[in-house]
Amino acid sequence: MASKEESARAKTFAAPSAGKAGLYIYRNSFVGKALKKDIFVDGKCVGESAPDVFFRTEVAGGVMHKLDTESEFSSNTIALMTEAGRNYFVRQYIKLGVFVGGAGLEPVTEEEGKADVLKLELAKGGHCDGTP
Repeated sequence: MASKEESARAKTFAAPSAGKAGLYIYRNSFVGKALKKDIFVDGKCVGESAPDVFFRTEVAGGVMHKLDTESEFSSNTIALMTEAGRNYFVRQYIKLGVFVGGAGLEPVTEEEGKADVLKLELAKGGHCDGTP
């Protein structure tokens, strides 16, 4: 986990750097608490999710981005168009699978995302077990 100070700073939802969009990816679902699932943005590892955590990263604004999450048999992918100067929120959810739980990603409104992220803790990013 990131420090309490880093988590608190991320929860201020400050404007991203010039030309960038802020991206919050979080997991708050009750289902699959024991599972950890990799998350990638544009092929780069954001981190391995766990229950009740979020990641914050910045991406280029004005560009379509590919977000992937590890799932049961293959990655689940969404595309997200971003605008510079804005924050975006994506919820990772766990779904029941045949052998193990899978994961999916869904964009949520800024209002819903902020309310959810305030209840979570910032995770340390950069470690993934797999590839997108």
